[in-house]
Amino acid sequence: MAGTSRIEASRGLAEALVGAVRAAGERIIACRKTGLAVETKSDNSPVTIADREAEAILLAALRTLAPGVPVIAEEEVAAGRVPATDGDFFLVDPLDGTKDFIRGGGDFTVNVGLVRGGTPVLGVVGAPATGEIWAGVDGVGAFAVDMSGVWRPIKVRAAHAGPFDIIASRSHRTKETDDFIARFPGARIVAAGSSLKFCVVAEGGADLYPRLGPTSQWDTAAGDAVLRAAGGRAVTLDGKPLGYGPRDGAGAKAYLNPWFVASGGVEPLPG
Repeated sequence: MAGTSRIEASRGLAEALVGAVRAAGERIIACRKTGLAVETKSDNSPVTIADREAEAILLAALRTLAPGVPVIAEEEVAAGRVPATDGDFFLVDPLDGTKDFIRGGGDFTVNVGLVRGGTPVLGVVGAPATGEIWAGVDGVGAFAVDMSGVWRPIKVRAAHAGPFDIIASRSHRTKETDDFIARFPGARIVAAGSSLKFCVVAEGGADLYPRLGPTSQWDTAAGDAVLRAAGGRAVTLDGKPLGYGPRDGAGAKAYLNPWFVASGGVEPLPG
């Protein structure tokens, strides 16, 4: 029940969730092969049967792996089902990057994050188009998991003087993001979609990921956990750690993020 629910953030739990995320990803690919009917939700974002069926797989797995631990899942929230989250809770985005998925692109992910005390302490991110999966556990480390099940440790790029590699949203680039990037002379820009951007920074493939635009907590918790376990961080524009849990508002509005910058070894905010 809320306030008492708790589950150990462990490599064992991450391994079990890798299996669930892989199964959800396989279902997403199967749905795309058979054709998709696209609906529009009340917030004007698209949703497909792939989103819903992948979420069903993840929710079933979490009921078995973590009975009693609340789950805030994107499509459940859209349907008005929002459990209380006074203790540990999961944030689930079964298909982050639905627009790219619908277009036939590959920059979409499956995301499961465990939050404790406002901090993401475990996260699993899957990229169904490539079969890649990333996992991070607080106090254990971050890993890239290949199709054969081999776990390879990953870590962020070390601090350096620049020029920096900055990864930015492929579909949601804003003027504010461009203005932020302009504060880093000579920066090299990489475009990517979904929570893949967190994983690129976690693996040392980029230094910074600014997100000066709208996101929800289920978009970011899993990737943020991977990044933190790899030695990185995500901070709001006032320099505070990106936090998780319900805020003002009801339903999906309670789980909106402020703008943030994720980083590896470099300072996330220019002086």
